[in-house]
Amino acid sequence: MSLFDAPLFKDAYEQLTQAADVMGLDRNILERLKYPKRALQVAVPIRLDDGSVRTFQGYRVQHNMTLGPGKGGIRFHPGVDLSETAALAMLMTFKCALVGLPLGGAKGGIEVDPNELSRQELQSLTRRYATEINMIIGPNVDVPAPDIGTDGQTMAWFMDTYSQIKGYTVPGVVTGKPITIGGSLGRAESTGKGVAYCVNFACQKLGMTIDKNTTIAIHGFGKVGVPAAQDLSAQGARIVAISDVSGAVYNKDGLDIEKCYEWTRQGKYLKDMEGVELISNAQLLELDVDVLIPAAIDGVVTKENAGNVKAKIVAEGANGPLTREAIDIITKRGGFIIPDILCNAGGVIVSYFEWVQGLQNFFWDLDQINGKLHDILKDSFDNVFDTATKYNTDMKKAAFIAALARLERAMRLRGLFPA
Repeated sequence: MSLFDAPLFKDAYEQLTQAADVMGLDRNILERLKYPKRALQVAVPIRLDDGSVRTFQGYRVQHNMTLGPGKGGIRFHPGVDLSETAALAMLMTFKCALVGLPLGGAKGGIEVDPNELSRQELQSLTRRYATEINMIIGPNVDVPAPDIGTDGQTMAWFMDTYSQIKGYTVPGVVTGKPITIGGSLGRAESTGKGVAYCVNFACQKLGMTIDKNTTIAIHGFGKVGVPAAQDLSAQGARIVAISDVSGAVYNKDGLDIEKCYEWTRQGKYLKDMEGVELISNAQLLELDVDVLIPAAIDGVVTKENAGNVKAKIVAEGANGPLTREAIDIITKRGGFIIPDILCNAGGVIVSYFEWVQGLQNFFWDLDQINGKLHDILKDSFDNVFDTATKYNTDMKKAAFIAALARLERAMRLRGLFPA
């Protein structure tokens, strides 16, 4: 199977072409956006704790860097491959353009289950990967960040390795670092907080209020799901269901989110909690709730189950949790979708803040960060909503159209080299 035949890439490509058709995008611009600018595949050999050597496959893809340096996470997951990485890099291009950041789209990862490796093995894996891709990254070239299976510690190892290669400390080579070594306040919870902001914006547009009668189900209780649940719960909403890899827990009267968070923070599975009803992840997606937040992995809502999704608002906290067919089905029955390149853009926005702070060696307080995050997302949400109205289309296509409009202007102004 070629790079362009894999489901996630095909889905991203089809969304691009559909939006291009609706807006009448210049065909020459579309032709350039079809393919990644650069894709690097590397072998990542490490010595395991038992003395044996094992080689993993690593990737870094840069899709388009017209607006600035590449930006995108590094994913450690068994499902990582070149096609998935390319698709996610493409989505990052549109995400950065949509929210007005001077950054391009990139993505990276290693095909590995990080839970099977020790801390020392993970450090070796990260450092060797950083070494293998160091020639195409840097503060002015491409700036990685954490993603599924990686965290602030991963970024610290990555930054240190790159700095050792350069001979001096380069904090701006990655974002999502611990605060002590140049990380930004608010970065860890930024994606989930952005999801919560977008749910609020959607409710305002639809004439809904978030209170004790608002029911929310969250598929995935991790880096995105937890802060989203905490923020929405603090506003009074009832989080009736959350899930992890073990399954989902449900309580029609609302779950105690802080209790759930403390439970999972200790490494325990949700299915082992007391006082909750156990349901499957599939059942969670089909609950009769006001808001559904798929915040785990891609492709969980498809043409097979989209007709059973009852939520009024579906907020794409994960990357590509709804397939193109699912988006059409949900939109046609009156559901309101907050597209991923808008809904989960909080992470890249605060990553941008971290990058800027690192370049300036001047750091902002949390109120500044959250205020700027809110304002950027509000302006972007209004732009997408207005674009959907202008073109009489769904929010997903509208988000791509708004992003493509900015990219088209920039690419026209810069021209094509050689002329």
